[in-house]
Amino acid sequence: MSPAKMHADEADIDTPLVRRLLAAQFPGWAGLTVEPVDSNGTVNAIYRLGDDMAVRLPRIEGGVADVQREVHHLPRLAASLPVAIPAPLGKGEPGEGFPWPWYVYRWLEGHNPVIGGLDEP
Repeated sequence: MSPAKMHADEADIDTPLVRRLLAAQFPGWAGLTVEPVDSNGTVNAIYRLGDDMAVRLPRIEGGVADVQREVHHLPRLAASLPVAIPAPLGKGEPGEGFPWPWYVYRWLEGHNPVIGGLDEP
């Protein structure tokens, strides 16, 4: 079952798609569990991959550039930040009916950090 769409032009993303993408492009990870993550984000779909990874797929074309910027900048920022941030582990290419690049990240257990009192714990 696919989660409800948030955008009219959103890609069809569900667990079987994530499994197909992994099998085709990262066969070493294809046997791991894949579970959707309940997220407040509206631009990316996130799936837990095994115990220590996450798959992040843009829901809409407008989210592609955001994710690409993130993957470019996160490794450069990581050493300067006071908290751990997700590290990109692999870049997936369009395929299996999915039209955009997608990424596998290291999973960070826990909650969003409270920074300057702006974020809710």
